[in-house]
Amino acid sequence: MSTVIALETSDVRFPTSTSLDGSDAMNPDPDYSAAYLRIVTDADDDLEGHGFVFTIGRGNEVQVAGIRALADHLVGRNVEDLLGNMGETWRGFVWDSQLRWLGPEKGVMHMAIGAVVNALWDLKAKRAGLPLWQLLSRMTPEQLVELIDFRYLTDALTPEDALGILRAAAPGRAARETELLASGYPAYTTTPGWLGYSDEKLARLAGEAVADGFSMIKLKVGANVDDDIRRMRIARETVGPDIRIGTDANQRWGVDEAIEWMARLAEFDVAWIEEPTSPDDILAHAAIARGVAPIPVATGEHMANRIMFKQFLQADALQVLQIDATRVGGVNENIAILLLAAKFGVPVCPHAGGVGLCEAVQHLSMFDFVAVSGTTEQRVIEYVDHLHEHFVTPAMVRRGAYRAPVAPGAGTEMHASSRAEYAFPGHD
Repeated sequence: MSTVIALETSDVRFPTSTSLDGSDAMNPDPDYSAAYLRIVTDADDDLEGHGFVFTIGRGNEVQVAGIRALADHLVGRNVEDLLGNMGETWRGFVWDSQLRWLGPEKGVMHMAIGAVVNALWDLKAKRAGLPLWQLLSRMTPEQLVELIDFRYLTDALTPEDALGILRAAAPGRAARETELLASGYPAYTTTPGWLGYSDEKLARLAGEAVADGFSMIKLKVGANVDDDIRRMRIARETVGPDIRIGTDANQRWGVDEAIEWMARLAEFDVAWIEEPTSPDDILAHAAIARGVAPIPVATGEHMANRIMFKQFLQADALQVLQIDATRVGGVNENIAILLLAAKFGVPVCPHAGGVGLCEAVQHLSMFDFVAVSGTTEQRVIEYVDHLHEHFVTPAMVRRGAYRAPVAPGAGTEMHASSRAEYAFPGHD
C-alpha cells in the first residue's frame, strides 16, 4: 500500500515566439508552455505520475494555480484506491460542487483536473509496465464503460451503446495491436504551415514533408485571403496533386466570411477547414459545413467537454473530430468522446500542435484503433517537429507514421533538466 505524498507543479515556458513556430491568424506569437505536475508517492518503486496542461505563454501561471488547488484532493490519498477505480477517481474530482461551480466542467479548473487525471493514468501505466494505449486497449469493455460519466450523454450515447461498440471491436484487438506495432499510425504535419513563415520556408518544409513520407500537410489561413491563395498555390505546386492539404483558420471568421474565403481556396483541393469560427458556436459551424461542402469542417481542440462534442455531432457541425489530450477532463473524458465519434461514424484526427501534445494524444488514437473504431481509415494524428527532445519518451514519426510507443506510461514525462531550464521566473 502506498500514499500520495506530494503534488508538485512547475510553470514551464519555451520561447517559440522568437522563431514564429506555432504562429497563426489568431495567435501570432505563441510561447509554447506547460502547466506541469508531478504526483509523488511513498512507494518503494519510485514511480511518479506526470501530466500537464498546454498553454501558449501568458496565463500559464493561472493554470498552474488551478492544478495546485487540487492538492487537497490528492495528497494523503491511498494510491491503490485511486488507480484501482479511475472512473470513481474522475468523478470525485469533477463532481466536487464547489470546484464545478467555476466551470461547470470547462475552463481552467476542468483542464487542471484533466492534468491530474492524466498524471494518474501515467502512474497507472508505469506500474503496469505498459504504454498507456496498450493498458487501455487490454481493459474489458465493461471496465472501459465504468470510466465514463454518461450524465448528459444518454440522448446520444448510452452505456449499452458504448458496450456494443467496444464488444464489436474486441475480437480483432490482438491483430490490430500487432499491426500497430509493425506499421504505426498515420500522421500529417503542420510544420510547413505556420503563418509567420516566409514563402521560401513554406516551400522548403513542404517539400521536406513529402520526402519524409507524409501524405498530408496543413497550412494556417485566415489573416489575408490573397496571401492565403498565394501560399496555398506554393504548397500545391510544391507537393503535387496527390498530397492532401488541410487548412486551419484558428477561429478567425464569422459564418459568411468563412464560406466566402473557402470558396476562394477550394481550387486547391482542400482536405478540410479547421476551426473556421468560435469553437463554442455549434450553429455557426453547422452553417459553415453546409456552405463549404464538400470541404469537411474539422474542429474540437478548444471544445470544453464531452457535452459540446455530443452537440456538434448531433448537429452535423463537424465532419472531422479533433480531440485534444489536455483540453477536456483527461483520459476518461476523451474515451467518452472517442465513443461518441464511433457512434456517429465520424473520423477522429487529433490536435497535437504544442509542447507534449504529440507524445500524449498518440496513445488515445492508438487505443481508438485497437479497441474502439478498429480502423485508421480517414484518420491521421497531427505532428509538429518541435520540442520533442524535452520528453523522456519522445514521439517517434517515421515515413509519415507515428511509431507505437512501447515504454511504460502516458508519454507525458518531461526531463527534469528541461523543466528546470525553462522554468518561468517566480512561478516555479
